[in-house]
Amino acid sequence: MNTEQFKQRLAQYAIEGKKFLFIVDFEQQNPFVCLLSEAAEKGIFYDIVGETNAEPYAAEPTPIELKAYPIKKQTFLEKFDYVVTQQKAGNSYLLNLTVCTPIELNLSLKDIFYRSKAKYKLLFKDDFVVFSPECFVKIVDGNIYTYPMKGTINADIENAHNKLMNNHKEESEHNTIVDLMRNDISMIATETVVSKYRYIDTIQTHKSRILQTSSEITARLPHDWRQHLGDIIWQLLPAGSISGAPKQKTVEIIRTAEGKPRGYYTGIFGIFDGNCLESAVMIRFIEQYKGKLFFRSGGGITAQSSGDDEYQELIEKIYVPIV
Repeated sequence: MNTEQFKQRLAQYAIEGKKFLFIVDFEQQNPFVCLLSEAAEKGIFYDIVGETNAEPYAAEPTPIELKAYPIKKQTFLEKFDYVVTQQKAGNSYLLNLTVCTPIELNLSLKDIFYRSKAKYKLLFKDDFVVFSPECFVKIVDGNIYTYPMKGTINADIENAHNKLMNNHKEESEHNTIVDLMRNDISMIATETVVSKYRYIDTIQTHKSRILQTSSEITARLPHDWRQHLGDIIWQLLPAGSISGAPKQKTVEIIRTAEGKPRGYYTGIFGIFDGNCLESAVMIRFIEQYKGKLFFRSGGGITAQSSGDDEYQELIEKIYVPIV
């Protein structure tokens, strides 16, 4: 399916009030859409804020055994230094740098999908599973909402809440993403406001708890938004929180720094129920390739970032949200 077919299909289904699922990869090369009634037969299962097509499944309560084999620190720092050099040259002031980590896990993708606890879950055939905490956009009664998420700390660190909220680097990074997403939303809607600023969510993983900061941005879509739903979604891509700012130049730097396409990782997926739309950013992502598992993770980089801290953060994010 090409870009225009994708846009037209979303608009057509939305106008007709049909229920559908959509997926777009980070590079926006392989968009996908199908009716919700067709998803299961295609091997696609979703659970989005409780709305699901998941079948009954008796997963064994096996203790989690996850081993990760992260990128060598020196290799990561070379990527990091390239990004910071570009930022000091004025080409980007926030960039989300990600890596692919081989892992060993005593669970199948199906086990992870059914046992993990997350607001947004997707199992795509035998290819990948997503257990994301991050909303992309939602649409309710003609209003559009987005929740940029940026800023993470291990909740077990002493005084973690205050350390996260008072960290100047984390606040600056969060402000940049909020400003970027507010501008993006303003391109397709009116009455754009930051309705909630920098609140904290707690995420439970198999090894610890993580605190993450988010904000809420709201706006009003035009009355004929269904006719333009495909264009609306496309214009907001890629998501600001997993690309950076300014978006176009930053994505070019990402391609060079990371060295290979991300594919569906850090793309988006969502469902439309005939009236409302819910969607998520595909972070917290495990893919299966040639019988091996890989975990994708990363974080936001600014010219003030510490390479050691960013390396530790990408490792910290290698988890499954199963208690």
